[in-house]
Amino acid sequence: MEFQLMTLRPESASDLLIDGKLTPGSGGVFDVVNPATEEVIGQAAEATAADMDAAIAAARTAFDTTDWSRDHAFRARCLRQLRDALLAHTDEFRELTIAEVGCPSFLTHGPQFEGPVTDLGYFADLAESYEWTRDLGTAKPMGIKNHRELRSEAIGVVGAITPWNFPHQINFAKIGPALAAGCTVVLKPAPDTPWCAALVGKVVAEETDFPPGVLNIVTSTDHRLGEQLSTDPRVDLVSFTGSTATGKKVMAAASESLKKVFLELGGKSAFIVLDDADIGSACAMAAFNVVTHAGQGCAITTRLVVPRTKLDEAITATRDALAGLPAGDPTSSGTICGPLISERQRQRVESYIEIAKQEGGTIEIGGGRPADKSRGFFVEPTLISGLDNSARVAQEEIFGPVLVIIAHDGDDDAIRIANDSPYGLSGMVYGTDENRINKVVNGVRTGTMGVNGGIWYSADVPFGGYKQSGIGREMGVAGFEEYLETKAVARPA
Repeated sequence: MEFQLMTLRPESASDLLIDGKLTPGSGGVFDVVNPATEEVIGQAAEATAADMDAAIAAARTAFDTTDWSRDHAFRARCLRQLRDALLAHTDEFRELTIAEVGCPSFLTHGPQFEGPVTDLGYFADLAESYEWTRDLGTAKPMGIKNHRELRSEAIGVVGAITPWNFPHQINFAKIGPALAAGCTVVLKPAPDTPWCAALVGKVVAEETDFPPGVLNIVTSTDHRLGEQLSTDPRVDLVSFTGSTATGKKVMAAASESLKKVFLELGGKSAFIVLDDADIGSACAMAAFNVVTHAGQGCAITTRLVVPRTKLDEAITATRDALAGLPAGDPTSSGTICGPLISERQRQRVESYIEIAKQEGGTIEIGGGRPADKSRGFFVEPTLISGLDNSARVAQEEIFGPVLVIIAHDGDDDAIRIANDSPYGLSGMVYGTDENRINKVVNGVRTGTMGVNGGIWYSADVPFGGYKQSGIGREMGVAGFEEYLETKAVARPA
């Protein structure tokens, strides 16, 4: 099928994608705000419960009445087609994403757009190469010879509920494997970043061969629509990324129909520095991590755990590094730390800084709003010292450019501090002795770990957490298999 490349504009993002058609939301529109300027930059479609009901019905019909779940080659072709169409619009998506998300420009070359779009090809490849049927050979259960096989089949209709911090990354980390597995999808993106999803819907409708109902995109400020996905019995799986508190509500709502849930939730990850590490380079990396996208990432390391004997040196090194990473204009190529997503989120971050002061913490740098920013939801990169791991700012997810530095008394104590958290999503260790590094990697109860700046993020690497950081894995073969059921088949041999 031949398509003429369209032009994406803000007004292009004011429709829902339901049953293959672009349609206005029944509730009208709501404003989209630029976090760096606080200006309204356009509108998105305000869906209602009736719109969500129509989207679920379309996804159910597409799964139950078409060959989508069985035609692996067709699914792979559609995913590659979507990848290529999106990449053809890279410049437009980059500009719109920076404006809507407030993310620094450099991140759109990676996880804020180009990375996850390119990764759709990985899931297309999986659709074709996955071993959908596995031979178990023969056996004699109850003395009768049988030949057995296992078949993997799509789980059905997926309700995907996504947050605002890395919208393209998380949207495609759900859409990609779910569609590749043969599921149909209803995507409910965060109301702070509806365009990143709505514009994908426009590309799907006008530049791909996806059948009607296979992918539906429903934007709304009404959080009850997410609950609707969780409770509707026509939905077979809910894939949710967001806060642990909301994840618990999703899980409770999904229990009504005993549907499967995938939950990627909060984090309070530790950056452990051993006493044989280069303090300067380790602290510089910790500073860079915590200001990237203004600290708005669940896997960002927000606790810097350093040797007590080198605490003063680490504070100085981290403070100096943060001083060179100020909050800035996200359209500038040199900006690492942009604005927070909203005034609500800025108030949350500022409240935690005040809590740290009340608990006896020292603000080593930052702690306020940048003096040169009269508009935009900016907070200065902030380093807090003088607290132990029991402090609220060391235990609770802040989601801002705030780093808490904590002293440890040796490797075992560092592991203890890292594990003294309700979360277990990610972490980092810096050192030179491989045996000691491996002891830390093995000892910290977390889903991902970096060593000396190592980056685990990739399409083929499963991502998820221990404890209250979630259930299941996203990305990689493990993430693909979250969207599959297993059927055992036996016949007399």
